[in-house]
Amino acid sequence: MAEPGSSSGPRASNALTPAAPIHLGGWSFYFIAKFVLYARELIGWHALENLAFAAALLVPVQPAWRRVRNGLALPVAAALLYHDSWLPPFSRLWSQATLLSDFSAEYLLELAGRFVNGQVIALLVLAWAAHRVVAPYLRTGVLVMAGLIGLALAPHVQALMPGSPPPAMAAQSAEPARGPLDPDALLREFYAAEAQRAVRLPDAASTAAQAPFDIVFLHVCSLSWDDLRLAGLDQHPLWSRFDALFTQFNSAASYSGPSAIRIQRALCGQTSHHGLYDPASDQCYLFPNLKRAGYTPELAMNHDGHFDDFLPVLRRQGLNAQPLSLAGVPIPQRGFDNSPIHDDLAVLTRWLDARRQQDPGQTAQDRSALYYNTISLHDGNKLVSGGKLDAVSSYRVRAGKLFDDINAFLSLLEQSGRRAVVVLVPEHGAALRGDKFQIAGLREIPTPSITTVPVGVKIIGAQRDGDGARIDAPSSYLALSQLLAHVMTRPPFEAGTASDTPARFRMSDYTAQLPSTRYVADHEGTVVMALPDGHGGDSTGAETAGHATHYLIQRAGQAWQDYAP
Repeated sequence: MAEPGSSSGPRASNALTPAAPIHLGGWSFYFIAKFVLYARELIGWHALENLAFAAALLVPVQPAWRRVRNGLALPVAAALLYHDSWLPPFSRLWSQATLLSDFSAEYLLELAGRFVNGQVIALLVLAWAAHRVVAPYLRTGVLVMAGLIGLALAPHVQALMPGSPPPAMAAQSAEPARGPLDPDALLREFYAAEAQRAVRLPDAASTAAQAPFDIVFLHVCSLSWDDLRLAGLDQHPLWSRFDALFTQFNSAASYSGPSAIRIQRALCGQTSHHGLYDPASDQCYLFPNLKRAGYTPELAMNHDGHFDDFLPVLRRQGLNAQPLSLAGVPIPQRGFDNSPIHDDLAVLTRWLDARRQQDPGQTAQDRSALYYNTISLHDGNKLVSGGKLDAVSSYRVRAGKLFDDINAFLSLLEQSGRRAVVVLVPEHGAALRGDKFQIAGLREIPTPSITTVPVGVKIIGAQRDGDGARIDAPSSYLALSQLLAHVMTRPPFEAGTASDTPARFRMSDYTAQLPSTRYVADHEGTVVMALPDGHGGDSTGAETAGHATHYLIQRAGQAWQDYAP
């Protein structure tokens, strides 16, 4: 029998069981991998959340409970990594679940493949190997915790350093005249100024005596200057045919629905993404005001308008025309949801043939305003004929065909002898290149490479004197509306003194003093804003000199940070 107080026996043995160790174990590499991704700016960093997760993993537990904790920690780790990433929030994915279900399995697989980055994988493998080598000799968990604490304290330490601005003012514009501005205040000022701006079109009475002409809007999905350069199509002959070309036009949106609303409200200043879904003043709606000016609104698309309720979106903006029939029109492409995409030139030619039949000599006061929407360049489209191509090669083929079709349409208009003003306006870019914030094809963040689009205006039925106009000032829909108002007020179709002398015009007469607009683009709570170096902007929110070289980005509920394209 053991003596009282003896160290032998089960009870004494349990009393001497060593405490559970305090260490991160294999979780050290999880944080090391995130350090690597953060250093390469491939993810953001939520310091407190990461520190709290590491602290929870450090709580000492017995081996049996450690396995349970690790099992529970896996989904938390995945969710935290997603939270740190630049991917859209879970709420956004959930709200788009119905649309995602329309994607074909092939397209979903293609999108998943774009997340695979060979360089990053190789870097993570090297980090894992280095961790395995040094782990027996260094307490990597201690180093990881030191790194986590350092990242959490860094903003506060920086704020205490002499000459450092407060955190809320760290990302801002320097304006000598008025002093530095808070980005939030600058954004509020921009929208307040834009709310006061509008363009008024002439009414039908003032244009009744003028020679009638049609207006054609070509609204092109997935086309930006960055896409053009990457595909090697920025020197396509189409661009030299335009009488006016905007080089810094901001579509302000990165998806088709918001872009369609913005062009339909082109007569008023820019509003926020959420403001698009509130009713606007009657003076803002483009096609109802064109109707008041004596134009008959018409609608044509090379698709059925089903995806994302595109056609109902147009209806809510006052474009109630019946879509042009697509029966019998060739189908050279299939969309990412396997829907038919019809030939652009065939659709536009069908509309032109119908106009010729309605008014052969274009002598009656019968004016048409056509809105044509094409998705021939949309990501995930597949050519019906031809082999499988990578995303850029496919885009190059499809874009080349679209530009040739538009070029041919302009020639058909010229040959018809009809008077028309053709306006090409892309909805947004295709994001062919991608960046550190999002993969190629993803457009949740409306970056300048996605929303800076080529906009061209071509006048058919009159000869231009001199060079075409190149508008390099930062601009948006208001400038395009003002140009259109100038053309409608003083049409360039008045013939010369002799009956056989064609009408002539100078494009500079119509592009003088167009309103400029500071670069601001937003989508679902994510805002990208330009701050030109050394300039803060005037009361209209327009940039006063040069192009923007400094961009800020703010995601919903987060602080502003620098964005480098």
